[in-house]
Amino acid sequence: MSGAAQLAVVLVEPSGPLNVGSVARLCANFDVAELRLVAPRCDHLGEEARRMAVHGSWLLEQARLFPSLSAALADCCRVVATSGRRSGEPLPLQAPEPALRWLAQARGPCALVFGREDRGLSNDELLQAGQLLTLGSGDAYASLNLSHAAALVLHSWHCLGSGLESSPEVGALPEPSDRQALEAMLGDAEALLLDVGFLHPHTAHARMAKLRGLLQRAQISTEEVALVRGMVRQLRWASERGSNPGQTP
Repeated sequence: MSGAAQLAVVLVEPSGPLNVGSVARLCANFDVAELRLVAPRCDHLGEEARRMAVHGSWLLEQARLFPSLSAALADCCRVVATSGRRSGEPLPLQAPEPALRWLAQARGPCALVFGREDRGLSNDELLQAGQLLTLGSGDAYASLNLSHAAALVLHSWHCLGSGLESSPEVGALPEPSDRQALEAMLGDAEALLLDVGFLHPHTAHARMAKLRGLLQRAQISTEEVALVRGMVRQLRWASERGSNPGQTP
């Protein structure tokens, strides 16, 4: 893959060691150097996983483990998550080519996320992605095996390499903020909005999900995140002190 994109494949709570081993082999096949596992429910270093990984077993040995998806994505500016659902997604579904082309324009760490074998990714997890990718399949049985889905997507990723420029397009939008900064800003905003009564505990989660989806669609940049977080902190300071918001703390 040309350009500066540094792709990590992320598996969320994988339960099948054969699938994990197969994905590690696929990463090796298609020149993806990093595998991240979120709370795996199987032994990713066991004999079954290694047997399927074959010469990709080094990826199993170097795989980074995380307790949550947010932790696994904290350093990533661009994230594409896969979904096999046909309705109810919190962001628009994209075909592989446009979603992966957007991902490949990352100028730093980026991630491709696959969900659990039995139930995929939750809406909250999907909202941690900038774009959602879906694979065309028959209506009678739309769900694909994890390793089969990974094979299709990673092959498409690999095929994009020869057609991408190493530098960003003229007039391209700024790089989206990394997930850690965005989530910190949203945490500050949610706490303030709860305190001033704009949000209520029983509806806060749903309303913040809508705000998170809005910001993901807007691809808010690091500078914009800092601007919004500064506004939130100034409003917090003013509300706690009853001071003129025009004054600087």
